[in-house]
Amino acid sequence: MCGVFGIYGHSEAANLTYLGLSSLQHRGQEASGIGTFRGDTLKVVRRQGIVSEGFNREAIDALAGDRAIGHIRYSTSGGSFLRNAQPLSVNYRHGDLAVAHNGNLLGADTWRARLEELGAIFQSTTDTEILIHLMARSHGTTLRDRVIDALSRVRGAYSILFLGASGMVAARDPWGYRPLVMGELDGATVFASETCAFSLIGARLIRAVEPGEVIWVTDRGTESIFPFETPPHSAGRSCSQCIFEHVYFARPDSHMFGHSVYETRVRSGRILAKEHPVAGDIVIPVPDSGIATAIGYSEASNIPFGMGLIRSHYVGRTFIEPSQSIRSFGVKLKLSPVADILRGRSVVVVDDSLVRGTTSRKIIEMIRAAGAREIHLRIGAPPVTHSCFYGIDTPTREELIASSKSVEETARFVRCDSLGYISREGLLKSVNDPDAPARFCTACFDGNYPEDPAEEPPRVAIPE
Repeated sequence: MCGVFGIYGHSEAANLTYLGLSSLQHRGQEASGIGTFRGDTLKVVRRQGIVSEGFNREAIDALAGDRAIGHIRYSTSGGSFLRNAQPLSVNYRHGDLAVAHNGNLLGADTWRARLEELGAIFQSTTDTEILIHLMARSHGTTLRDRVIDALSRVRGAYSILFLGASGMVAARDPWGYRPLVMGELDGATVFASETCAFSLIGARLIRAVEPGEVIWVTDRGTESIFPFETPPHSAGRSCSQCIFEHVYFARPDSHMFGHSVYETRVRSGRILAKEHPVAGDIVIPVPDSGIATAIGYSEASNIPFGMGLIRSHYVGRTFIEPSQSIRSFGVKLKLSPVADILRGRSVVVVDDSLVRGTTSRKIIEMIRAAGAREIHLRIGAPPVTHSCFYGIDTPTREELIASSKSVEETARFVRCDSLGYISREGLLKSVNDPDAPARFCTACFDGNYPEDPAEEPPRVAIPE
């Protein structure tokens, strides 16, 4: 999962991109980067860590220009190294180019091997660089044409921005896995992964970039085209937007795929309370992503809401390796129980999801140690039984606790008194969209992948 931001036609492009990326920081903390054009000259600054740590006044001042793209990285392809930070930038016969990508391409290893056989030399281990090499071999005459040529050859997830001297290209894959929205600010065209970035800078939301759409932005204005073949949508699907954006990734104040994230999470909590009621004394969230769901659970169950866990927002990276005797150290750095709220009570703990189970177990142990009499864990997502291949860094299927353990076995592992997951149908209902079953990807819950992740890329001719 990553975040992208772009703006075309504004004198404060670098400053606004910095602010936009700051609002998208929740989508990744490993690295950040900004690329700007001034005339025909591209300048890119990339840093490891969060935006505020990597970009000072001097760095922003060096990024003069009226167009920019930026990227927040959480590695899903390639390692957590500076060479994989984005925007990726290159110079070739068509001029300077910068690319910022959210998503994952399928069959990336095969593509890389084929291109290396043709003499390509890769500077990173991220799948995004495949597109740059395909563009370099394209016979397209414009940046837009070369982008379309490259994207038409690959499968998988991309909400992506390309920036060249001649203009900016925004594109979203035909399945629409990852989000991308378009806005306007003082006559400038703006793109972002989430609407919360527009709220911060005062931009007006125009609309979402549609699945399969390519938007070409130049000094003459914007042009929208749909150049890709419509995928063979199965089981009545019209697209495959990631439902996990609503569960966890998106900020609550964003509108994701046209729906309020906050309201969706509150509804999911209400549905969860009806599907898995329990006689508790207090409902507490695992902050921050579990808060809205816990509010909904509290409303529907008439059990009081309380902040029984307090999250520290000032914990950065730590280089301390805790011994086995203090193995909960990492969780305790981020979360602290409020014993006066928990002591002697039957506590309903609401979290957004349960993946490996190890963090949930440490949280339950912490609440138990604070004096809770009973602990009932309620999860705002169905059991995660399959890995994601479309831009989320989920573990291998063997590491997903729900792929091998029943609900009862998982409850024993995390040491709670009872465990309840929202149903797949309940989660889709929470979006409040009658077309939700046809619009959202739920492969991590049911294994129904829109595109087969094991299928090899087709043997299409690559220009040499």
